[in-house]
Amino acid sequence: MIENSVNNFESRPKEGGTDPVSIGNYLDAERIEIGITVSSKKRLLEEITALLIKGREDLDRKTIIRLLNERERLGSTAIGAGIALPHGRVNGLNFAIGGLLILNHPLQFDAPDGVPVDLVVGLLVPAEATREHVEILGQLTRVLNRPTVREQLLQAEDGKEVLSILISSS
Repeated sequence: MIENSVNNFESRPKEGGTDPVSIGNYLDAERIEIGITVSSKKRLLEEITALLIKGREDLDRKTIIRLLNERERLGSTAIGAGIALPHGRVNGLNFAIGGLLILNHPLQFDAPDGVPVDLVVGLLVPAEATREHVEILGQLTRVLNRPTVREQLLQAEDGKEVLSILISSS
């Protein structure tokens, strides 16, 4: 179960990484899935939650789904151009965790441009990590809004290739 408070924000969650907002520090190939089919926004949030909590016994599935749904009720996390960034702050989490889905068929997600979503990056950050949260979302938006990057991601064959594209583009 998730602890009630954040003890500290670990700036090095992965193999010697020193920058908590570096894509390689919160996203790994095991949390990237390509060719996913979902029929609704609800199912999409369930799928991204499954990726985000993968291997994390301290994260409760229902809690994370509720958190992402609450954020969506505030306003869609779709940013346009087929991209959505569902995200939330989690008590007891010490570092950011990301997950990425590439959908087989685009899904309506209340995007500002009306374009259905086919590229979804989910993000969980420590409740106290406001600055890192904003920086990560900004970085993702800048990288994913580049048409060439987006095209490369949609043509990627596996999670390692997706991660390589994202890291080299950031």
